[in-house]
Amino acid sequence: MQPEDLDAVLAIEDSVYPYPWSRGNFRDALRSGYQAWLARGDVHDMADELLGYFLLMVALDEGHLLNISVRADLQRRGLGRALLDRVVSMARGLGLTSILLEVRPSNTRALTLYGHYGFVSIGRRNAYYPAAGNTREDAIVMRLPL
Repeated sequence: MQPEDLDAVLAIEDSVYPYPWSRGNFRDALRSGYQAWLARGDVHDMADELLGYFLLMVALDEGHLLNISVRADLQRRGLGRALLDRVVSMARGLGLTSILLEVRPSNTRALTLYGHYGFVSIGRRNAYYPAAGNTREDAIVMRLPL
């Protein structure tokens, strides 16, 4: 992912999350040197379309999966799992021992995917995410040992 990709990334981000990351969030992640990768492919007779992306922050021997997203019209086709495969492969290549992530309890599809992949719940962050009606939603913290 490069700064010139952010318009396409934000189009996906804005369409799949009720509280999406901002351009500044992505720009800061790129400036910080986080692992930021795009998945591209041929869809709807269009070559090299952006299918999804992920951002992984590395700290010592642990990775923190900050964001992983698949275009809304392409979800439930195995692309999320393919992106997770790439995250794990990259993490192992970097010598990491585990990957952490946070997920909303209301994001049942992501919870199912992470659970099937082998992530286990290790805790909860209270009132972590913004939610409807000016409220907050907890985050489930999950970990995958590598």
